Amino acid sequence: MNQNFTAVVKQDGEWWIGWVEEVPGVNCQERSRSELLKTLRVTLLEALEMNRADARDAGGKGYEELSIVV
Repeated sequence: MNQNFTAVVKQDGEWWIGWVEEVPGVNCQERSRSELLKTLRVTLLEALEMNRADARDAGGKGYEELSIVV
């Protein structure tokens, strides 16, 4: 399943900085725009996987996973 997220990016001096609107804490900085976008993707994937693991752990035993479309 493909999911779309919104990256907010801008150049700040010699650095490119960016963050993902929908996931707090996913922010990065790199020397080039293309490297920033790569780093944001990796950081976003890691954050989503950590959030999934935390949610499953919080569910304990007997939980059910359902897809929600918005």
